[in-house]
Amino acid sequence: MPKGVFKLPNITNEPIKSYAPGSPERKELKSQINQLRSIVADVPMIIDGKEVRTGKLVDIRPPHDHHHLLGQYHQGDASHVQMAIDAALKAKPAWEKMNWESRAAIFLKAADLLAGPYRQRMNAVTMLGQSKNAFQAEIDCVAELADFFRFNVKNMYEIYHMQPNSAPGIWNRTVWRPLEGFVFALTPFNFTSIAGNLPGAPALMGNVCVWKPSKTAVYSAHLIMEILKEAGLPDGVINLVYCSGPTAADVVFSHKDFAGIHFTGSTQVFNNIWATIVKNIDKYRSYPRIVGETGGKDYIFADPTACPKEVATAIVRGAFEYQGQKCSAASRAYIPANIWPEVENYVQEDMANIKVGGVEDFTNFVNAVIDEASFMKLSNAIDAANKSADAEVIIGGHYDMSAGYFIQPTIIQAFKPDYITMREELFGPILTVYVYDPEKVDETLDILDKSSAYALTGAIFSKNRANIEEMTERLTHTAGNFYINDKPTGAIVDQQPFGGGRASGTNDKAGTIFNLLRWVSPQAIKETFVPATNYMYPNFLEE
Repeated sequence: MPKGVFKLPNITNEPIKSYAPGSPERKELKSQINQLRSIVADVPMIIDGKEVRTGKLVDIRPPHDHHHLLGQYHQGDASHVQMAIDAALKAKPAWEKMNWESRAAIFLKAADLLAGPYRQRMNAVTMLGQSKNAFQAEIDCVAELADFFRFNVKNMYEIYHMQPNSAPGIWNRTVWRPLEGFVFALTPFNFTSIAGNLPGAPALMGNVCVWKPSKTAVYSAHLIMEILKEAGLPDGVINLVYCSGPTAADVVFSHKDFAGIHFTGSTQVFNNIWATIVKNIDKYRSYPRIVGETGGKDYIFADPTACPKEVATAIVRGAFEYQGQKCSAASRAYIPANIWPEVENYVQEDMANIKVGGVEDFTNFVNAVIDEASFMKLSNAIDAANKSADAEVIIGGHYDMSAGYFIQPTIIQAFKPDYITMREELFGPILTVYVYDPEKVDETLDILDKSSAYALTGAIFSKNRANIEEMTERLTHTAGNFYINDKPTGAIVDQQPFGGGRASGTNDKAGTIFNLLRWVSPQAIKETFVPATNYMYPNFLEE
């Protein structure tokens, strides 16, 4: 076929639709929601491009309406994980030899399909299956996932252009080889975009993948596979299996061709994965790549000069959008006593207007948490705060699971900076505030730094430039994504590369060349045009 050095289409961030009353996208989305609620979906696994049904059915129910049966997926077992590995390894030779522009075209087409004909179906599936409102779904499962697919292509293009210099008579080249083996993608419920990117990024670079999504995000994962298949992804490149984490781990981490894991989930699970890989290290053909984004105990820190209204808005948006079920969500805040009364008043005003309920009503700002286990963890934390002498529930605190797993947005005021909810991740719509002495900014910054094992996101608020500079320096290692006078959520691909350090992960920054570099193994090639014919070097010659 003809060859060339191809220029990519212009890559930009996917525009976000408003879903305002009367807009065509709002009407179309509501129609899609109604349609999906009127059927019971049958959701098979996808292995080697084929639908795999086991007959062992697991219900899919909206978290905000758990009496409604949305669909059923086919639960797999260890044999299906092995089938997925075999299919991936069978597909590997042809996939890694495919021209890069063909791989790029598949993912660029998938982005256009997602942002075009599949847009409202993907939104509706994510809204119903994961209890996201229209805006949260739009920025996640459409805009961000399209951004991941497109900017990953751009980043791949830039990586392939990273080539060495050559001396006269020599041509040096770098070949960006995919890893030797298969990649395991273990993905979370809270971001459909992350779920699609974790197998998508390694696959774009020529790898083959086994993908196990969260059991509470199977519906949207299956639709992503449908889009990729329509975009031209060959059979077996990505294989979608539904089984328990331990079942998948037993097979994957014992296989000699395991080449890497792309993970988003809890810190404890990631620690266990790392330990298992170390224990099995002698079994592998090569050292596996371990890439993970884990938990967070993300903060807002306001100094005495901060604007109370700006701080309050950051608290409401940062802590309660998508019910606080974001790795980046604000879950602790340090507010000086001189501005706290105003901040609290503004937050109270906002909270009085926030509506809680199902996603079908577009006016609901807060929806349900993902499942009963999450509901119980969060309600127990509220009960404990109500009983503690070291804390007080000052806003919200109500919960009800009779129809759906609803936790009212809640603010706890901690009277000690080491109260448990100032230190441990809850992953829900609960923010804990510690009100500090305005004369003790330095001391409180130290407390913030030492209180949590995590370092994912953080935000500072100040009107004083010198204070901003000092706090930014002091808090350097507390957050991989750091925000100045803004909430600590809402990272955009190619604008705020996302990832954290410490117990929050390997900080490989999804959607950047730093992440894609983890899925290749560079080979240096040196070609000499006129080879030497004499073994001697000049320094060995006699005078």
